[in-house]
Amino acid sequence: MTDITILTEAALRHLVPLDLDAIACVEDAFRALATKPVVMPPIMRLDIAEARGEVDVKTAYVPGIDSFAIKISPGFFDNPKLGLPSVNGLMVLLSARTGLVEALLLDNGYLTDIRTAAAGAVAARHLSRSDASSAAIIGGGAQARLQLAALCLVRPIRRAVLWSRDRAKAETLAAEIVAEHGIAVSVAATAEAAVAEADIIVTTTPSSTPLIRAEWLRPGQHLTAMGSDAEHKNEIDPAALARADLYVPDSLAQTRLLGELHHAIAAGLVAADQDFAALGAIIAGQASGRTSPNQITFADLTGTGVQDTAIATLARRRAQAAGGGQIFSS
Repeated sequence: MTDITILTEAALRHLVPLDLDAIACVEDAFRALATKPVVMPPIMRLDIAEARGEVDVKTAYVPGIDSFAIKISPGFFDNPKLGLPSVNGLMVLLSARTGLVEALLLDNGYLTDIRTAAAGAVAARHLSRSDASSAAIIGGGAQARLQLAALCLVRPIRRAVLWSRDRAKAETLAAEIVAEHGIAVSVAATAEAAVAEADIIVTTTPSSTPLIRAEWLRPGQHLTAMGSDAEHKNEIDPAALARADLYVPDSLAQTRLLGELHHAIAAGLVAADQDFAALGAIIAGQASGRTSPNQITFADLTGTGVQDTAIATLARRRAQAAGGGQIFSS
């Protein structure tokens, strides 16, 4: 008989807030990807076009971690019209020694939101200027809120500007951020205006057409693209890769297939075999990050299975320490 811990979204929200420990957990995962023989198969994705939906399955085994996660992550982007969240899902944690199921994390996408925001913070910590104090967030959903909250943990953010295709949504989000973080927040009339005011730019949308033009970027800025986790998604003008002084993928194998790099390759702006140091290599000191305050840096984050294993094992460890979750014997 095997005991399986079941953790609900409510329990996970209590156990795994967006904090410096969560950011460190994801940072360690990126480092492992560069320094250990991590086993991380390609993402499996199921598209359901008529519902504007997709389901991603991600996983990774990290030597030295006793468990590994398999995550099922649906994104149905018309759901808000039905009064439903656009993202949900769950993670299954299994023993790396026996393969037995150890935990079911019924997080409805919460842990994915946390590890994604943490990844944005890790990218900003290693690639943005240390004195970066203003941020532009493109998008008006849950990830937009979390990305800004994560930035505030690693950079002295005093001012933020939001832009979303839905201005009312952006205005509501701005008011909530002011209440939560006490920083100055405004809503820009255009994405270009938002970019013009920022030291750090983060895009958080499922857009299939570029929202950020290369010519808008100026020396000293850092750009993190979070949304291009499928071949058809494209938030950033492909020419931005050529304009950037430093391009950094989370996984080069992935971004060649489905990230912003994928679109630059398709446009003939970057060679398909051009090498780029990944974020983990910079964290591990194997490659250089920002070397000048005037550089334009560009992080292309498509989401990796190693992040899911990291955040899932953190959740289970905290649950064990707190005696949380329901135990189901199978």
